[in-house]
Amino acid sequence: MTTAPVGDRAELIDPSGPLELGAVLFPLRRGTGDPTQLWEGERGGSGPVWRGQLTPDGPATIRMHAIGPRAADGIDVRAWGPGADWSIAHARELLGLDDVGWPAFDALLVERAAAGDAAASALQRLRRRRPGLRLLRTGIVIEAAVAAVLEQKVTGVEARRGWRTLIRAHGAVAPGPAPAGMRILPTAEAWRRIPDHEWHRAGVTPARRDTIRRVAAVAPALQRTATIGRGAGADARLVAGLRSIPGVGAWTVAEIVQRSHGDPDTVSVGDYHLAHGVTHWFTGERGDDAAMMRLLEPYRGHRQRVVRYIETSGVETPRFGARLTIEDHRER
Repeated sequence: MTTAPVGDRAELIDPSGPLELGAVLFPLRRGTGDPTQLWEGERGGSGPVWRGQLTPDGPATIRMHAIGPRAADGIDVRAWGPGADWSIAHARELLGLDDVGWPAFDALLVERAAAGDAAASALQRLRRRRPGLRLLRTGIVIEAAVAAVLEQKVTGVEARRGWRTLIRAHGAVAPGPAPAGMRILPTAEAWRRIPDHEWHRAGVTPARRDTIRRVAAVAPALQRTATIGRGAGADARLVAGLRSIPGVGAWTVAEIVQRSHGDPDTVSVGDYHLAHGVTHWFTGERGDDAAMMRLLEPYRGHRQRVVRYIETSGVETPRFGARLTIEDHRER
């Protein structure tokens, strides 16, 4: 029998209900080779999840393990490194356990289903099937910002390659007994110091490189907004700050606040596939961003909750037209 590693800090968290650890943390996973994450179990599985994170107090490795079916016996959380205390203190947020908005969402579904809304009835069925789905909140803005900018207007393969290459080269080794190869996100200053030729080697275009440098330059101000609690609609100061940065648009802002702030309402308008998937789930047909937002409007305040359930419903959206080409910018 293998003894579980003991962390510098440890806590057994009672989720007070079902929790799907893999599904909750999945939005943070950027491919199987992500050096900041290691999953001993697959998505939704029973294995521990390791995560290297750059907290406001410094680097930390956090290990989360759901004990028992649907985490009925708790979440065993252990952390190592200078940021261990911060990681333990914010573990409930990372797991989505601080989100008190679900009862209001359920009440809205009951009301709309009673009025004959078939979509609300379908969402109720998804809620019963996946009661452990939560909206995570990392509280770390620069991590979400760098990841979102790397994903701008490229395929997932290209974005994951850039993320993996740059963090392996410039991120610190994860502290404690982290699995071999795990890294911590580079600091804001480190992102600004990466030479142009290394961005090029990682396949990151000059536009995305320059945007990340601009985000890194104001990272402390952006991070201060993480103290604001969850709400229906992202904190105005963060949105204003992000939108003032050249190269950061509505899609990028949405991707950031969903992860760093756990915003339950903001939707990633402008995503290559999302609008088609959401409109197909509602209507059986593909649609654009305008159609998606019209369909989500009755759920304002909870639109990201609806999107997350649709994304995890297992419904495949028929795709038509040309696929995005994976470009290799390193030879340019």
